[in-house]
Order: sequence, then C-alpha cells, then structure tokens
Amino acid sequence: MNTEQVTANPVADTAAPVARDRTDVTIPVDLTINGRNYTLSLDPRTTLLDALREHLHLTGTKKGCDHGQCGACTVHVNGRRVNACLCLAAAHEGDAITTIEGIGSPEAPHPMQSSFVECDGYQCGYCTSGQVMSAVALLGEPVGPTDADVREAMSGNLCRCGAYQNIVTAIQTVRGKA
Repeated sequence: MNTEQVTANPVADTAAPVARDRTDVTIPVDLTINGRNYTLSLDPRTTLLDALREHLHLTGTKKGCDHGQCGACTVHVNGRRVNACLCLAAAHEGDAITTIEGIGSPEAPHPMQSSFVECDGYQCGYCTSGQVMSAVALLGEPVGPTDADVREAMSGNLCRCGAYQNIVTAIQTVRGKA
C-alpha cells in the first residue's frame, strides 16, 4: 500500500489569509469638483468617471468607450483636459476638477456651449459634453489658427453622428477665427 504523508508548513499555516477579490474595501477620497468639496468612501479602483456619475450623480460626463478612445468622458483637472475613464478618483485628491456642469448653466451658458447650439455642433448629443469640455480646454492651448489645427487638437473626441464640421465651426467662432 502506497501512502503519502503530508507535513503541514508551519509558516503557511500561521499566515493570515490573503484577500484576493475584496469588493467591500473602501478608502476615503476628498475631491473638489466644480468648486465644491466632496468626501466619498470609494473602492480604490473607482475611476474618476464612475465617482462622478455613480457616486455624485453628475451625469453630464458620459461613459462612452470606457477605454479612453472616444473622449465622451472629458473633464478638466487643474485646467487640463483628461479622460475621466482612465483616471482613478483617489489619484485626484487636492486637484480642481471641472465637469460640464461646472462651466455654465442654462441661464448663463459658457460661450462655447452657446456656440455649439448656434452652430448646430451636436446631433444626438451624447458626445457633446466631452466635445465642449475639450473645446474649452483648447482655448488655453497652443493651437494653430486653421480648421485643420482645430481638428487635430480635437482628434481625441469622436462623434458617431459626424457633426465634425459644425463642431469646428463652433470652436472657431468662439476663437474669433470663423
């Protein structure tokens, strides 16, 4: 009869079990969004996009591809445009975050928002908040004067409806280049 004796490893037996997939672990995260301070209890893996949409109900920032390819989730972090789906919320403590809700209101829209309406720079509207946020950031970036320069600067924002020429016209109108 062939028997095998198993000897317990004293080190392994006394080690604490490793949490492999704990979804109940949260951390406190302090964020400043549109000039307001928020303290959230988040899973450390929560993206900035999900913190905005799912925890703070700021749904103007859209979830498009969730891979940083479409630009629908564009927000400003310290004045620079970023794809919120690619950022961990916890990494932005102390940063000034601005969403589409923070650049204007229905009563007092940002000039870029007004220009998008006047120039019909949207069709279905899904990408519009990301397009507007990128366009507002573009105003402070070194972008050449031509429509081709604007198209290149906006190349990270996709519009499935194909409103690109109207988007460029809206941007150039605000820039005074139309």
